[in-house]
Amino acid sequence: FDFSDAHLDFPFPNRFFIKCHGQQATVTIFNFQQYRHIQAPGWTLGWTWAKKEVIWNMVGAQTTDQGDCSKFKGNIPHCCKKDPTVVDLLPGTPYNQQVANCCRGGVINSMVQDPSASVSSFLIAVGSSGTSNKTVKLPKNYTLNAPGPGYTCGPAKKGKPSEFFTADGRRKTRAL
Repeated sequence: FDFSDAHLDFPFPNRFFIKCHGQQATVTIFNFQQYRHIQAPGWTLGWTWAKKEVIWNMVGAQTTDQGDCSKFKGNIPHCCKKDPTVVDLLPGTPYNQQVANCCRGGVINSMVQDPSASVSSFLIAVGSSGTSNKTVKLPKNYTLNAPGPGYTCGPAKKGKPSEFFTADGRRKTRAL
């Protein structure tokens, strides 16, 4: 508990949200602290896959270890670890590897002091995860590490599916 932060959202002061689009997801980390920044060397986010998922691609972040992807021939996943650790990309990352709110080296300012820099995001494409709401399992054992006192994460929760409209606005689809 940080006594300089009177409005601490205890016990989970930082939250991250995952918005899924089929087997792709946008992961967003918000810092709701009033005065506590996540400073260099920045955040790391980890979890344990429920099954034998792999990360095919990431934009705006990377895993720290690819793991053993030797069972794949030709198209090699970004990461095959059961418990990947993700870090933000550094400033100066080429534009084709960036998404909005990425690439600050994991540094996230506080919401009150700099709302525009109080969020960090990345995209992730997951494989071997299932094909429906019944077969896709949420990861578990989330960890959010940052310099200074510890941050904690609660268990993953299923939310409403993302909805998308076609360009003409006449059809609505939902992600898994």
